[in-house]
Amino acid sequence: MKSSYTFLGEGRDFRKVGFYDPINNQTYLNVPVILYFLEKRAQPTTTVHDILKKVGVFTELSLNQTKFN
Repeated sequence: MKSSYTFLGEGRDFRKVGFYDPINNQTYLNVPVILYFLEKRAQPTTTVHDILKKVGVFTELSLNQTKFN
């Protein structure tokens, strides 16, 4: 997986939320945008889920949800 995009609906913009390059061992994640989409019930693919889990995005999502409840 070179890039990860979220589609906002038919005919709307794509939004780049990060990339993963396993060959060069590079990862960039726009965590605030990823958290926004996850809070809106976006479902990441298995590969993206594993990457987000590895860097602790789901822990941060859990903390954000606790603040608002």
